[in-house]
Amino acid sequence: VQRLYGCELLSDGSIHGSDQFGYDGRDFISFELGSGGFVAADSAAEITRRLWEQEGIMAEHWTNYLKHECPESLQKYVGY
Repeated sequence: VQRLYGCELLSDGSIHGSDQFGYDGRDFISFELGSGGFVAADSAAEITRRLWEQEGIMAEHWTNYLKHECPESLQKYVGY
């Protein structure tokens, strides 16, 4: 399993962020802050997307992290 997540603070004060999961070197599923939803890369990931969207917890968690915690950390450490 591979994972890549992060956020970007833009000059207008807006925030872009994403959380991407891969498996065996291929894209699997991603979360986009702008849309607030998950994007499945294939039919196998579609099962995970439906489950996570039905539960609602994952989208809420990543929205909170990417909008609040990630930018705070970025601002804190950008000077290093």
